[in-house]
Amino acid sequence: MPAEIINGKELAQQLKDNMKEEVSKLREEGLIPHLTVVLIGDNPASKSYVKGKKKASAETGIASDIIELPESTSEEKLLTIITELNNNPAVHGILVQLPLPEHIAEQKVIEHIDPNKDVDGFHPVNIGRMITGKDTFLPCTPFGIVTMLKSKNITIAGQHVVIIGRSNIVGKPVGQLLLNENATVTYCHSKTKDLKEFTKMADILIVAVGKPNVINAAYIKPGAAVIDVGINRLENGSLTGDVDFDEAKDVASYITPVPRGVGPMTITMLLQNTIKAAKGLESQ
Repeated sequence: MPAEIINGKELAQQLKDNMKEEVSKLREEGLIPHLTVVLIGDNPASKSYVKGKKKASAETGIASDIIELPESTSEEKLLTIITELNNNPAVHGILVQLPLPEHIAEQKVIEHIDPNKDVDGFHPVNIGRMITGKDTFLPCTPFGIVTMLKSKNITIAGQHVVIIGRSNIVGKPVGQLLLNENATVTYCHSKTKDLKEFTKMADILIVAVGKPNVINAAYIKPGAAVIDVGINRLENGSLTGDVDFDEAKDVASYITPVPRGVGPMTITMLLQNTIKAAKGLESQ
């Protein structure tokens, strides 16, 4: 029996519809959640992401603006702009679109954002809060993945989760979130020996390596839930994930497609974090 599809696009729309109602009530109370995105340079992928964020914000009633800066912008200038946004009470969420030009230190920029406005969930203070299970802004893609699993009532506690990939943006934080949900978590990466030995034990397999179709049916335990985080553009222009979907769907019990899988959830969780920032962490 083929796997049940976890459609991130449909789930994201449901969540945005709920957010629209919540934002409408907040606006009636005089509180307008506001997101500011800082975009440096002309990276086409970054421009596309930022455009998507602005569109999704408008759909839910969240106010948003984009500060576009040239590639030559100095680190000092960027930090000054972030300081101004930190001090602006009308701005609740700040997002600096990554990657940044080479002459700007990414970590320095992330750490300069007020942790209470860090809707990307990357500030070390928020990472620390996440690890210790405190209320915080969760990194958007991992937050989206956990939300997808829960939307299908997939058991997490006591399950063996195997994650392929250990980036600070997806791999590490999603493992921590699932550990917080009482899963047993194994990380695999480029130095892992006998990868298949680990993946075949996974009740939930999360793949985030950025290489097309590297995981096929032979790597998947029958009945596992498979979350494909990869988005790879092939030479013919089509998009594919890190998992061979056609093979995997006949072995897994649940699977995310590419596109319409994890991708739409990332922006949706960013909006969720922006609303949370507007209301204040303490009230959650």
